[in-house]
Amino acid sequence: MSSISARWRALRSADDGSAALETVILAPPLLAFLALAVIGMRIEVAAGAIETAAHNAARAASISRSAAEAQANAEATANESLSNQGLSCDPVVVVNTAQFARQVGTPAAVSVDITCRVSFADIAAPGMPGARTVEASFTSPIDWYRARSLAFGITESGSAASLSAGGL
Repeated sequence: MSSISARWRALRSADDGSAALETVILAPPLLAFLALAVIGMRIEVAAGAIETAAHNAARAASISRSAAEAQANAEATANESLSNQGLSCDPVVVVNTAQFARQVGTPAAVSVDITCRVSFADIAAPGMPGARTVEASFTSPIDWYRARSLAFGITESGSAASLSAGGL
């Protein structure tokens, strides 16, 4: 039995320092995996924030009375929504207000597209992406019977009762 215990002691003593070597070998891939997980999380959080901002901006535009007001409201709402959610990017907000020109009583909608470049400069390592562009869009219906400004300050009334009662 003494030969078995001597062999066991010899095998155990040959393992000295292997924990440090394993750490040196495994640390870089584990850190790279952690950085990729953080980047993936940041992309998903940014996509959710931009989707919410597009929804809020489209809704703000759809309750506006004119195309110019819809454009201004959508941009302000998108910037405010992204700021409230802690996303620091310079968004490009494109508002399609072409359907504001339709007559009251016909279906119409306004759509908002938001594009934002999200940076990973604070966590990226060489060979990893430094930024990613995230996009979202949302379309919101314009109320059929809400008064809209057509042009030159002229407003078309959306009240069906006033039109049928002789316009008084």
